[in-house]
Amino acid sequence: MSRPSRITLFTHSLIDDTHPAVLRLLDACAEAGVEVALPPEEVEKHCIEEGPGRVLNADPSDPTDVAVVLGGDGSILGALRATDQTGAPVFAFNYGAIGFLSTIERDHLEEGIQRLLEGRYEVLGMPALAVKLDGEERVGVNDISLHRRTNSRVAELGYSVLGDQLGKVRCDGLVAATPVGSTGYNLANGGPILAWGVEGFVVSFIAPHTLTARALVVAPDDVLAVQNLSMREAVDVLTDNRPVAELPPGGEVEVRFLHDRVRLAQLEGAHFYHRIREKFGRLAY
Repeated sequence: MSRPSRITLFTHSLIDDTHPAVLRLLDACAEAGVEVALPPEEVEKHCIEEGPGRVLNADPSDPTDVAVVLGGDGSILGALRATDQTGAPVFAFNYGAIGFLSTIERDHLEEGIQRLLEGRYEVLGMPALAVKLDGEERVGVNDISLHRRTNSRVAELGYSVLGDQLGKVRCDGLVAATPVGSTGYNLANGGPILAWGVEGFVVSFIAPHTLTARALVVAPDDVLAVQNLSMREAVDVLTDNRPVAELPPGGEVEVRFLHDRVRLAQLEGAHFYHRIREKFGRLAY
């Protein structure tokens, strides 16, 4: 990659955890002549004042060369969603618990800053999922899920692909996950891990009230339709575990696969299987 001339900064909510690294990054960018765009939330959290190369209160979705994250997977997903229209890669320092999507660990901050400013990293295109709600497309990098509402009855969901209904399930919810998201909620549901590079997405169920519900891998160009079969209870629709809408009784949503929608920075030679081993340990003994 080429050296960046502008980066946009995102950090997680634990301010004391990342503040020293934020100041170090700002100093390094000023020395290198790299502009740093700081969204309003970051300016407020870290009490950032005007300085050389600092763009305060920037729109996080504005064009940038690289989005830099100091945080965990939730913050990284937020940056990926913010940049999904601009195509900027996300370079992440792991300040979270697992950091499966991170580019480099926090203990290697200085090395990471140097790599970032010199453009010494690779970029991996990654898919996402889209669901249209109230005429607006919502994007999930990890997953799109439907959940029964708090204090509501068990959800009754039907699911179809290419117009053929494949099942009806009483459950707490349904998760449609990309390969990136297959190691998240889907994995907790007992669904399969999809290696990065696999074309398609997996559908799994949250606490199904049946012994026959099975996870399903859907081909990338096929559309998944999910129906709320309840006549009384709405279900919540979430993207990357963020509530975005509700599906009313009798309603239906369609989930579509988006090829190479977001871009993730990784070190040269890094690969999915190494991440699996480092973050989750061996899969079998």
